[in-house]
Amino acid sequence: MLLGLLFAIIAGTLVGMQNIFNSKVNEKAGSWTTTTLVLGLGFLASFILGLFFEGGRMFDLQQMKGWYWFSGLLGIGVIAGIVQAIKFLGPTFAISIVLTSQLGFALLLDSLGWMGLEKVPFTWQQLLGVLVITAGVIVFKWSEGSEEKVDVITSELNKKAEVS
Repeated sequence: MLLGLLFAIIAGTLVGMQNIFNSKVNEKAGSWTTTTLVLGLGFLASFILGLFFEGGRMFDLQQMKGWYWFSGLLGIGVIAGIVQAIKFLGPTFAISIVLTSQLGFALLLDSLGWMGLEKVPFTWQQLLGVLVITAGVIVFKWSEGSEEKVDVITSELNKKAEVS
């Protein structure tokens, strides 16, 4: 359990960092170039590491269902979608929505046992957890807007004080 938590924390940290890097590349190179770089470099690194750690077993794919091959195509949507979301919403808000969406869909897929997952019984506590996180995202964004209003009001008061 502890090892799983450690890997999850590391993965979350890396995803957050990768998304920031991706948004910076997107500012200079565009969405499709960013997606190509991310997935291309990821392929190259995965291929080299796979050969090093797994050797020839890396190519033993007979037991894999055919539709699993298309999971890599989802990466295009993931990278392009996150890059655009960060562009329009900013990193923290965009990533919080992505993570909340991931959690909601994971609950749905687990509860229904879709995509080859073992069906996990749905509980109202799980749904409540997702709703609490969603409410947290809303409060986060709402408080961000409140700070902007305070800054505008403060700026206006400063201008009036300078005129007086």
